[in-house]
Amino acid sequence: MRRRFNWDKKYLYWGLTAFCVAAALILFYFAVRNLSVFGAAVTKLVRILAPFIWGLVISYLIAPMMNVFEQKLFLPLARRLTRRSKKSDGTKLARGLSVLLAEIVLIIILVSLVYLILPQLLSSIQTLVQNSGTYAANLSNWADNLLRDYPEIEQYVSDALGDFNANVGNWLETKFVPQLGSFVSSVTTGVYGVARAVYNLVIGIIVSVYLLSGKEGYIAASKRLNYTIFSVEAADRIRAALSFLDRTFMSFLSGKLLDSLIIGIICYIVCAILRMPYALLVSVIVGITNIIPFFGPFIGAVPSAIIILMVDPAKCLIFVIFVILLQQVDGNIIGPRILGNSTGITGFWVMFSIILGGGLFGFWGLLLGVPVFVAIYTLLNSLIVKKLKRSDLPTEVAAYRDIDYIDPATLQVVKKADARREEVAREKARAGAEKKDNSAQV
Repeated sequence: MRRRFNWDKKYLYWGLTAFCVAAALILFYFAVRNLSVFGAAVTKLVRILAPFIWGLVISYLIAPMMNVFEQKLFLPLARRLTRRSKKSDGTKLARGLSVLLAEIVLIIILVSLVYLILPQLLSSIQTLVQNSGTYAANLSNWADNLLRDYPEIEQYVSDALGDFNANVGNWLETKFVPQLGSFVSSVTTGVYGVARAVYNLVIGIIVSVYLLSGKEGYIAASKRLNYTIFSVEAADRIRAALSFLDRTFMSFLSGKLLDSLIIGIICYIVCAILRMPYALLVSVIVGITNIIPFFGPFIGAVPSAIIILMVDPAKCLIFVIFVILLQQVDGNIIGPRILGNSTGITGFWVMFSIILGGGLFGFWGLLLGVPVFVAIYTLLNSLIVKKLKRSDLPTEVAAYRDIDYIDPATLQVVKKADARREEVAREKARAGAEKKDNSAQV
């Protein structure tokens, strides 16, 4: 009689796990061996899906604006218009109008950047390059007149300015001007590149309209897929993690963009009132670099001050004082009101994340290093808290400030003062025992 083979689910599970691990290792090996081919394939895929990526980015950035338009403006209006209708409650009408207005605002911003600000920026840069020699000579003459009574200092400053002017002139002639010319020529003659960028932007806006119009449906479908692939507990953890990432990134990016826009506008108004040279160029530099946390104000202030210094040294001092005051107002009044405590980490970790992100990924690392680090920091902190709770140990950092050790038997926290008293008591007991032993020997 033939015996029936009994399947052991435990061995089957381990067998499938070992097979999947081996297959993953083989795929990883071939991916490393053919890294260039793999990178080229990924690049091609990203290029093909670029319109959809832009659509996702646009949808993510303007979704809060659309929500404000919908909840505060169009939904109450649509409900009033359709209050007598039995077929519609006005939600579709409100969503359509909100998406349309958000896209119009986005297009107006892009058109303003391209046709109003960009030409003036290019004109300011070209004028600055053309007059750099005159500005350098004016700066040298100003320094000579200021230090005429101090010949030693005058000679040192003149030599330093001469080296500075030579380096700046060499950089402008050999690097900046050729790069600027190639950039302008690529913009004007690179028809394919411009057409490709316009195509990606237009398709991205269309994709964003679809995504924003059916936002709840796409979110529900992604949640269903999440609960289909993973267990309920794992899916809940993934959902909570993604929700936290969304709040962190959106609050940080939207707050920083709004804060930088306000700082740029204030800088332009004050520079225009003070008749600062290249007011628009300087304000754009200050506003854009202000997006970078911690180091952004310094990164923007240095080149802006140098530009003004070359034109009018006296106004450079006024500009430096103004930027210091502006950053104080931003750091103590404007920034906290807009951003609040969106990071939730100390200044040390903010500086660490910016330096690490900038060193690894350049500008995007400087910009996104803080929210990415906040997400990683929060994830690690949640894992630490769960592990401590399972071990019945304190979870707050403050509980470990004056701690000496934790008794492994009772899991009781022993403070440093208590540990010192116990050590003194043990020393007294040991001394008493030694004294009794000596007495007994005598």
